[in-house]
Amino acid sequence: MTTAAESATSLVQSVDWLAIAPPLTAAAVALVVLVADLFVTEARKPLLGYGAVAGLVAALALIIPLHDGDRSTFCLTTGSHACSYTADHFTLVIQALVLGGALLTALLSIGDTRKLPAGEFWFLLLSSAAGAALLPASRDLATLVIALEVASLPAFALVGIKRGDRRSSEAALKFFLSSVTATAVMLLGVSFVYAATGTLHLTDLAGRLDHVDPQLSTLAGAGVALTLVGFAFKTAAAPFHFWVPDTYVGAPLPIAAYLSVVGKAVGFTGLILVTVIAFPAYADVWGPALAVLAALTMTVGNVAALRQSASRAHGAVRLLAWSSVAQAGYLLVPVAAAAYAGERRIGSTVAYALMYAVVNLGAFAVAALVARTRPGNRLDDYRGLYATRPLTALALAFFLLCLAGLPPGIIGLFAKVTVFSAAVDAGLGWLAVVMAVNVVIALYYYLQWTAVLFRAPADGEEAAEGEETAPAVRHRVPAPLTAAIVLTAAAGVVLSGAPQTVLRFAAVSLF
Repeated sequence: MTTAAESATSLVQSVDWLAIAPPLTAAAVALVVLVADLFVTEARKPLLGYGAVAGLVAALALIIPLHDGDRSTFCLTTGSHACSYTADHFTLVIQALVLGGALLTALLSIGDTRKLPAGEFWFLLLSSAAGAALLPASRDLATLVIALEVASLPAFALVGIKRGDRRSSEAALKFFLSSVTATAVMLLGVSFVYAATGTLHLTDLAGRLDHVDPQLSTLAGAGVALTLVGFAFKTAAAPFHFWVPDTYVGAPLPIAAYLSVVGKAVGFTGLILVTVIAFPAYADVWGPALAVLAALTMTVGNVAALRQSASRAHGAVRLLAWSSVAQAGYLLVPVAAAAYAGERRIGSTVAYALMYAVVNLGAFAVAALVARTRPGNRLDDYRGLYATRPLTALALAFFLLCLAGLPPGIIGLFAKVTVFSAAVDAGLGWLAVVMAVNVVIALYYYLQWTAVLFRAPADGEEAAEGEETAPAVRHRVPAPLTAAIVLTAAAGVVLSGAPQTVLRFAAVSLF
């Protein structure tokens, strides 16, 4: 007969420390940096940034021992034995994406944090990265929501960290209010789902939603819908995208880059987990809804990007912001297709996200370089960049052509092909047509910006008030910023040299 002590012991969940090492390392380094800030003199504050970079490199390295993708921890010891943390291949790929994105953001930030509180900045960035790395491994709704908030809450502060800057404060407020609204809606949905099923584990939800008590079916359906609406806010899908342009413009440029890649990856990861793993029973509901959202999002993003004026202040960042909204629409296509053709279509979203992360971070890195001498960051400020910095101009041209899906950005072309194929194979021909039209629309503004790089500067061109003149572009660029541009360009070139890897990756089941 089992004693009370043995029964209590059987309820204790074991912990696989290696499985949780990547997010745990980022969180531990965040605390170390915050404490170290108390003892480091002002002259040595840059060392905190290099410490943050080292911590992110270590977190990335700890993904390698997990490459088999067969580890789980925090598992129930009775009943279904469902786990709250799973380090499968999907988890590892997304962790590599978000930690790599955070690493490149850190490289962009070193040297640009002189007027910012260094300790707080690096602590917030690492904390957000830890939450972003935890989220893809989350396999119950409670852990998922907590990871999402750990990733999001520090981001609010990072957006508004420029003290005394009205634009930064306004951006942080808009970002905060929209995100809090999304979280409230999501939590209401989660509570409804839990009330209808009695479980929070995603794998258990999939089975129980198939056999919900008829009296609770309306409650369960409302919970699923509200949860998806909450994630739609997080992914910046239209019509929940209104916070994006002002937030990107008001935030420090490295943080805008972080939000465009890591923030987007966090939202899409959560959306994939709840739709594909937890809510397959409602595929006939969320499939058409996500397809419509995808079409609306890519259209709104591209049309708004098309209208950006070359002389408008911060026009380059606004164009990248609207471009990121359009890219979110493309990323939604395979998720919608998964409702019709199975979870394998998710590989197309992940493959596209990896391509987008590399080239979009590269584009923001070049924007950060130009902003050092042209704070207005107008599209006109890029005119003649090839004459002053030919390699930088070529790198930006490559990034823009990848986003457009044109050679030599072969990786962008193949990524779009995988998304297009996912829609066609799922029988969403109308969505494939909408995507094709939007790709053509996007060609105009990407090629227009690319052409500006190679034009001769206008005669008698003068800098805007408060900005340096064009020759100042030759000033020395910080090594970390140069490293970020080189790393993203090299990664893009390597991927473009072996584009078939994208097709293979998109065809693999990640769960």
